[in-house]
Amino acid sequence: MNTENMKNQKMDDASMWRLLVRLSLPVMLALLIQSVYNIVDSYFIGKYSPEGLTALSIIFPIQLLMTALATGTGAGLNILIARMDGTGRSRSQKRLLRRGMALGCFNFICFAAAGLLLCRGYYHFSSNQPLVREYGIQYTRIILLFSMGMFLEANCTKILHAKGSMILPMAAQVAGALVNVVLDPILIFGQFGLPAMGIRGAAIATVAGQWCAMGIVLAAVLRLYKRLPFQEEHEIAKPIYKDWSSIYQAGLPSIIMQSLNTLYIIGLNLVLKSFSEDAVTVLGIYYKLQTFFFIPLLGLQQVILPVISYHYGAGNKKQIRDTLYCSIGIGLGVMGLGMASFMLMPKALLSIFSVKPEILSIGKTALPIISISFLPAAFVIMLTVYFQGVDQGLYSLCVTVLRQLILLVPLAWVFHFFGLKQVWLTFPVTEILSASCAIFLYRKGRAREMTLTR
Repeated sequence: MNTENMKNQKMDDASMWRLLVRLSLPVMLALLIQSVYNIVDSYFIGKYSPEGLTALSIIFPIQLLMTALATGTGAGLNILIARMDGTGRSRSQKRLLRRGMALGCFNFICFAAAGLLLCRGYYHFSSNQPLVREYGIQYTRIILLFSMGMFLEANCTKILHAKGSMILPMAAQVAGALVNVVLDPILIFGQFGLPAMGIRGAAIATVAGQWCAMGIVLAAVLRLYKRLPFQEEHEIAKPIYKDWSSIYQAGLPSIIMQSLNTLYIIGLNLVLKSFSEDAVTVLGIYYKLQTFFFIPLLGLQQVILPVISYHYGAGNKKQIRDTLYCSIGIGLGVMGLGMASFMLMPKALLSIFSVKPEILSIGKTALPIISISFLPAAFVIMLTVYFQGVDQGLYSLCVTVLRQLILLVPLAWVFHFFGLKQVWLTFPVTEILSASCAIFLYRKGRAREMTLTR
C-alpha cells in the first residue's frame, strides 16, 4: 500500500480494524463483481441448456487454473513492490513493473497454447454426453484465445493494490461486469437483430468484460509508471529472467494454492461422476454460490498481504499480529453468515441456477453439510496469506498441499464407498484438519521468534 499513508497511520488496535475494513471493502466488492463473470454465464446458460450448465461446471477448474497463474503472478508483483516501499527501495520498481507486464503476456501465450491443445481430450475424459462435450469445447476455445485481457488485468490490479489504490480496480471490475451482464442475454439468445450464439455468446461476453477491466487498470499503471523515480544504470541492466524468477518466487504460494483448487475439483468431479453427472453439476453450483462468502475473505487476503509485507519489511511485529487477528475476526463473521445461509435455505439457493428435481434433491443435502467447513476455513485462508507476508512461504505451501492435495480428494474417494451423502463430509473434515495444522505452524513460528529475540 502507499508508503506515506502507512507511515502516517497510527496502528493501534482500533485503527487497524478501521484500516482493514476501509481498504478491504472496495477489494471485496471488486472480487465479488469479478465472480459475476462465471455466475452470470451459469445463470443464462442454465436457462439456455442443462447440458451447457454441466459443461460450465466441468470447465470451471480450468478457469480456476488460469486465474491462479494470473493472480498468483500479480501477487508476486504486489509483495515485491510493497516490500520495496517498506524498506525505502523504490528505484527498482520501474523495471519491475515493465517486466511484470511482459511476464503477463508470456503467461497468456503458454496457457492458451497448452489449453487449446488439451481441451478436447479433457472434455472427452470428463463427460459421456456428446452435447456437453461440444458446448464445453466451444466455450473453452474462446475463453483461452482471448485470455490476455485477464492476465494483464490481474497484474495491473495487484500493482495498484500494492500502492494503496483500491477504488480504481473496483471501478474497473464494475465496468467489466456490466459489459458481461449486458452482453450475455444479447449474445446467448440473440437480441437486437443479432443471431443467437448460445454458449459461444456467453464466452464472448466474458472476455469482452475482462478486456474492458484490463483497459482501465492498464491506463492507471502506465500513469503510475511515469511518476516512479529515475532508474540507475545498473538497475536497468539487470537480466529479465532474474526479475521473472523473483516474481514467481514471491507469488508461488498463491499460484500453487489456487492451482491445487483445479486439481481437487477435477478429482472431486471424477468421484461424483461415479454417482451421476447431476452430482457434478451440484458441485459446480456450490462453487458459484460459495463465492459470495469466500470472495470477501479473498479480498481481505489481498489487503493484508501488502500490509503485512510492508510491516515485515519495516520490522513492525505488533502491527503484523494486529493485522492477522483483526482479519481472522472479520473472516469468522463473514463465514458465519455463509454457514447460516447454506444451512437455512439450500433449496432456494440452488433454484437460482436449476430447478431440475435430481439436482435440488442432491443439493439440499450437500450444502448444509459443506457449510460446516466455513468457520475453520477462515483460519486457513488468513494464516496462509500471513505466512506469505512474513516470508514463511514454506508454511503456507505445507498447509495448502495438506488441504487441497493430501486430504480433499483422497478423503472423498474413501467416503464415496459409504454413499453420496458421506462424500460431502470431505469438506468439513478437510478444513478442520487444515486449520489445526495452520494454527500449529503459526504457534511454532511465534515460539521461534520469541526465542530469537531473547
